[in-house]
Amino acid sequence: MFEKLRKGLSRAVNKIVITELKAEKLRPILEELKLNLIENDVAVPVAYFIGDELEKRLDGVQVKRLGDRKAVVMEKLHEVLLEILTTKEEINLLENVEKKRQLKEPYTILFVGINGTGKTTSIAKVARFLMDRGYSVVLAGSDTYRAGSIEQLEEHAKRLGVRMVKHKYGSDPAAVAYDTISHAEARGINVVLIDTAGRIQTDRNLMSELSKIKRVVNPDLTVLVVDALIGNDAVMQAEEFHKSVSIDGTILTKVDADVKGGASLSVTHVTGKPIIFIGVGQNYQDLQPFNPEQFTQMILK
Repeated sequence: MFEKLRKGLSRAVNKIVITELKAEKLRPILEELKLNLIENDVAVPVAYFIGDELEKRLDGVQVKRLGDRKAVVMEKLHEVLLEILTTKEEINLLENVEKKRQLKEPYTILFVGINGTGKTTSIAKVARFLMDRGYSVVLAGSDTYRAGSIEQLEEHAKRLGVRMVKHKYGSDPAAVAYDTISHAEARGINVVLIDTAGRIQTDRNLMSELSKIKRVVNPDLTVLVVDALIGNDAVMQAEEFHKSVSIDGTILTKVDADVKGGASLSVTHVTGKPIIFIGVGQNYQDLQPFNPEQFTQMILK
């Protein structure tokens, strides 16, 4: 995981350690680091932020011993990465779900993202995560466009032992979502998880359809599912979806297979919205709540 990103950062740290900590001496090393970050799918603004912040924080720092110098450089790098991965807004999903349960109302999550990101599987993983913590769940098959999508979600529902509400292909996805929420309200189900069609982020018609679903159901949380392996495309998707439907957070899938790591660093910085979960495998249990500190340690280990 993140081998290429880690190597690039390590190379830069080793060069900085044997260089005088002055801006003009550091600049060539940090310019090289920026290029390396961009090659590893870090978005250009994020790569420049890392390089510029390191220059600012290391310029003029006085350290005598070599060992201490490396510790100082690593500490500053840790600070910068943590800053990128930490957002002003935090989402405590379990706390929010519990608040709605106390009010005897279902908590509604709308999942968006293009086909192939692992959206439907992520919905099943979130369902398992909530069920393991004592919450009841119902799934909404609001992807009424892609052939096989309803059957795919239905299969997950069967494996998990939960109800799924569906209509025919071609029917109004907002109506499916609305009916699922009504079902949850009538039966006291705690959480509604809504699947949607794999929107191509540049397709205006599909994006407006997604906006309509959001207007009709007024979800408590809108989550963008992004594939970590697609690099800078992940950043473009995050920007476009956020602009069109205003996302609250992201789930980053296939993080366990990501050797570059750029998408992980970029998506949060670009949207200003937190990563809620990361997908680290194929099983339902392979979903980890995102922790910026742990993630930073993972990148730097």
